[in-house]
Amino acid sequence: MKEKGNKRREWVKTAAIIFLAVMLVLTFFSNTIMNYSLPEVATQYVMSDTITARIRGTGTVESGDPYNVEIKESRKVASVAVKVGDEVQKGDVLLYLDGMESDELKAAQDALEEKEKLLQDARDQYNAALLNPDISAEDIQAANGNISAAAYRQQITAAQKNIQPLEDQKKELEKQIADIDAQLTYETDLDAAAGTSVTAAESQLETTRSALEGANAAFQAAKANLDAANRELQQQTVSGNDTGAAKEKVAACQAAYTAAEANQNSAQTAYNNAVNTYNSAVANQKAREGSQTSSNLSKQKALLQVELYSVQKNLDDATKALEELVSLVTDKQSLDVLQMQIALAQRDVDEAREEVDTLLEKAQGTTVTADISGTVTAVNVTAGNTTSPGNPLVVLQPEGKGYTMSFTVTNDQARKLAVGDRADLVNAWRYDDVEVTLASKRPDPNSPGQNTLLTFDVTGLVTPGQSLSITVGQQSGNYDLVVPNSAIREDSNGKFILIVESRSTPIGTRYIATRVDVQVLASDDTKSAVSGGLYGYEYVITTATKPVDAGQQVRLTNN
Repeated sequence: MKEKGNKRREWVKTAAIIFLAVMLVLTFFSNTIMNYSLPEVATQYVMSDTITARIRGTGTVESGDPYNVEIKESRKVASVAVKVGDEVQKGDVLLYLDGMESDELKAAQDALEEKEKLLQDARDQYNAALLNPDISAEDIQAANGNISAAAYRQQITAAQKNIQPLEDQKKELEKQIADIDAQLTYETDLDAAAGTSVTAAESQLETTRSALEGANAAFQAAKANLDAANRELQQQTVSGNDTGAAKEKVAACQAAYTAAEANQNSAQTAYNNAVNTYNSAVANQKAREGSQTSSNLSKQKALLQVELYSVQKNLDDATKALEELVSLVTDKQSLDVLQMQIALAQRDVDEAREEVDTLLEKAQGTTVTADISGTVTAVNVTAGNTTSPGNPLVVLQPEGKGYTMSFTVTNDQARKLAVGDRADLVNAWRYDDVEVTLASKRPDPNSPGQNTLLTFDVTGLVTPGQSLSITVGQQSGNYDLVVPNSAIREDSNGKFILIVESRSTPIGTRYIATRVDVQVLASDDTKSAVSGGLYGYEYVITTATKPVDAGQQVRLTNN
């Protein structure tokens, strides 16, 4: 029994020792175990530093003073002679138009024909009234006692028959002359187009000639390199040396030779095509110069004008003869009303004819040319389109004029900028000689109370429609309290940072995240100047492995 009691005491003693040992281990390592469950945070000092406040933005390059090329007619486009990016001189052809008359001119001519028909109807009514039996022989004889009523009416009928053929003949002659005028304009435009084609072909010929010379030189250089590489390989083979590197060099030179040969062939083909185009353009120009078409048309027009003058004189005489006969009985009231209708119809015809004459005088030829020198920034039509008055066909950037771009910022950001501030391009190495300067600040039309629209002048090698990203800002300033941008947080109460405060405990130092409300004074790409309850050199939390709240215990990185 005694031995059994001793064994029991021994077991209790051993269990107590194990328990105490475990408790001792847990006591010593409890801090370490707890630390592994805490968020691990990275910190930096709050310190003084320099801040250059910058504002970032992206805008689209636009023409600063665009020139819209328009015509005041609805015409069908035959072909487009330019593309975006082309530089043109004053007088260069931009578009070729169909030789047909405009929709506006056609409508005006139709209106004129309709009003002439109404005038003729009024005259016919008047003439018919003259032949009306209600006008008694006494009335006619009272007006002119030397002629009987029957004879008078016969004279009226004969006079009417004389006028209509002359009017028809006059209308046909005017149409023939208008057709010749249109053809003369077309021939003149063809002469101008022939000269333009020669100039363009000559320029293309010179470009392809230079390209061919460059391709020939590159081919000869590649051939020389290949020959040298082959000689080197042969020497290495004869000497019994390792030929691996020499073979690789031969292969590379062979590839370069093949590419240079293909480029040479392509350049030769392009040059040959340019020669053919140039020769064709020159031949066409000479053919135009030797053509008698314009001279023949001018002669035809002169003959038709002489004939028209004769017809007009005969028509005037016939009309005057009729008017003299009509004047015999113009005192009758019914005839007075009809005469008033004729006068009104004649006024409408005169106005319609004036409209046609104006459109003919201002009619666009078969080409649209540049009124100024500049760069083509937009082409809004293609072959087959119909133009619309007031809509720009081509947009030109005037020579010597700059470009603009704009974007919106907050009013607070805008207050930090001044007109004349120079902006820096993001990835400036990609651009050649491009300068961007703040030109104006004005309220954003979409949110005038909150945002400001910044407009910049852009100079250098840019094109309309190109997107540019820039930074612009005030001069550098020194601030006492500067923190990384990653340290700044924000909630419904405003912006704040979390700093780390240390607290000593019996089992070690604990680190607590503490909130400090701040106001951001200035910022750049990486850091911000702040004001708040700080003295400087506090540890501010920049990143954490887990979300961190104010008052929460944290673990420092590498701690």
